Amino acid sequence: MTDSTTAPALPSADRLPDAQPVLRMVPMRSDANFHGDVFGGWIMAQVDIAGSLPAVSRANGRVATVAVTSFVFKQPVFVGDLVSFYAKVIATGRTSVTVAVEVYAERIRLDSEVVKVTEATLVYVATDESRQPRPLPDVTAPRVPPLDTLGE
Repeated sequence: MTDSTTAPALPSADRLPDAQPVLRMVPMRSDANFHGDVFGGWIMAQVDIAGSLPAVSRANGRVATVAVTSFVFKQPVFVGDLVSFYAKVIATGRTSVTVAVEVYAERIRLDSEVVKVTEATLVYVATDESRQPRPLPDVTAPRVPPLDTLGE
């Protein structure tokens, strides 16, 4: 016999991925509409920055965004959320780097909650000093040092 007074279990909150985020931001009031919902364009700009970081590393230099092949807003982002961006290279071509970006919001309130808010796939092309496409270097070529080691 089941206890009819017990409410069904709620789905557990999303967890942050085990990987290190490439970018973390807290949106401010200027990034939102008058209801406190962060503009989709603000999120898109941050996703482009986050996606470019592994692309720059793989290209060992300058890249340019050439396509956004997928962009899905799954949940709203609010002023004051701690927004974490996770990005990884999922494919490469002769000159291109395709990056998947996942975005999570930590809603820091009385009860902390983590929700996946956005998924996107972007394509970058490696460019030379003249901003013309150039081939990606071999994977064994020396790389641009990670951002967290610059200046040491």
